[in-house]
Amino acid sequence: MNLLSVFSNLLAPVASDAMYYTYRAVSLALIIAMGVAALAAIVLVMLTPGNSQGIDALGGSSETFYGKNKGKSTEAKLKMWTLICLAVLGVLAIVFFILQINAIWGA
Repeated sequence: MNLLSVFSNLLAPVASDAMYYTYRAVSLALIIAMGVAALAAIVLVMLTPGNSQGIDALGGSSETFYGKNKGKSTEAKLKMWTLICLAVLGVLAIVFFILQINAIWGA
């Protein structure tokens, strides 16, 4: 059993052959896009540094230049792109499962 047949079994039946090929192309494109978004989110999470500051965190925090400009740092940008990737993944998953409704495809 290959991977393509597994994905094909996930797809709901449709009325005509032309509609089936359209449905299959859209569904496979969404599955691939979700995979890319998931991999991008994993990579971004792995690149994001931890929030702990070691032993300095026990003594309290003092305002530094880095703390004032935290919104412009690479850490903030990585967090923003991670949230964007996860939001895209969530939206694509919802669209994919809405497209599984047979009434949309005339079946």
